[in-house]
Parts: sequence; structure tokens; C-alpha cells
Amino acid sequence: MNDTAVPGGYLHGVKLGVDVGTVRVGVAVCDRDGILATPLRTLDRNAKKNSDVRILAALAEELGAVEIVVGLPRTLKGEEHASARMATDYAQILASRLREIGAEVPVRLVDERLSTVSAHRHLHEAGMSSRNHRKVVDQVAAAGILQHAIDMQKARGTEIGIRVYADATPGPTGDGAQAGPALNEHSASRILPKMEG
Repeated sequence: MNDTAVPGGYLHGVKLGVDVGTVRVGVAVCDRDGILATPLRTLDRNAKKNSDVRILAALAEELGAVEIVVGLPRTLKGEEHASARMATDYAQILASRLREIGAEVPVRLVDERLSTVSAHRHLHEAGMSSRNHRKVVDQVAAAGILQHAIDMQKARGTEIGIRVYADATPGPTGDGAQAGPALNEHSASRILPKMEG
């Protein structure tokens, strides 16, 4: 992993963005300078075997990713429902898989309100027919999540969102953050609304 911090606190290096769905998982990537997030690929979600998680972890290792940003769907009022719990669980499984393969890649949950809606709009504006959206919309949504995250990181000069640890509660951002107890529905409802970004 070749990462370096630049002035202002932005972590230099390839980053991945992830849009989690019940059927598909969109993946996006940005360049080392964090200038542009681009769609990368769509994985078929396999909640029983988590084969998509294994592919994503291997991809992160292959690309030398310094961070993975997972979109946390929230309502316009900032509330979390089933889709937010699904994204949180996915991020935790991914963090566990990364630890298993010895890849020290931080996983963060970042607010992603309306990312899929925006992705559909961008594809429509680009002239793609609605019936073809399904093939790439998850990738485009992931790119939107990642672009938002890197833009916010640069603007604030710090990491954003919530760091997720393997088999642990998402905790405070920063290097000094410690893993907590296993995440459950009640702890998620207490922790996640405090997230920034």
C-alpha cells in the first residue's frame, strides 16, 4: 500500500467507492490524486457466500487502495432504515475480509443520500435508454459516492464518515480510534446519526 498524506490531511492514493444493493454492488475508483472518481464494475450481490465481498477485497489489494468508501443510504431527514443496516453490515463484512487477507485498507461509511437518483439522472442526460441503466447505474452511483467523499475530504482536510472495523462498531475517525463491541440494530441507531459527511 503506497499512501502518503498531503498538506491539509488528504490521504493520497487510489480509493474505491461502493454502492451496496440487495442484488448488485457498484464499484468505482479514483486516481491517486483524488481528482476524478470513475465507474469500475458491478458485482452480483451474494449475501449467503459473500463472493462479491471476496472479489472487492481482492480488487482493493490488487489496486493498492488506501481507502474504501461505502455509501450509507439515509432519508432526507437523516434517518436510517433497512438499507442503511444492509450497508453497515456489508462494510463490516468487507472490513473482516480485508483483515483476513492481511490488507490494511480502512473502510468508511459515508452519507449517500440520493446517489442512485442522481446516477439515473446523469445516465438519462448522457442519452442512455432507461432499460440499459441497470447495467451501469450501480457503478455510476458508486462514483458519485466516492467523488462526494474525496471532495469533502479535501475541503475539510480530514477523513469523513465513520470508520468500520472488522467485527466491531463503527467508531470515531482518526488513527487513534479503537474497535468497539459488535454492531447491532440498536447500537447502529445510536451511532450512525452522528456521522458527518
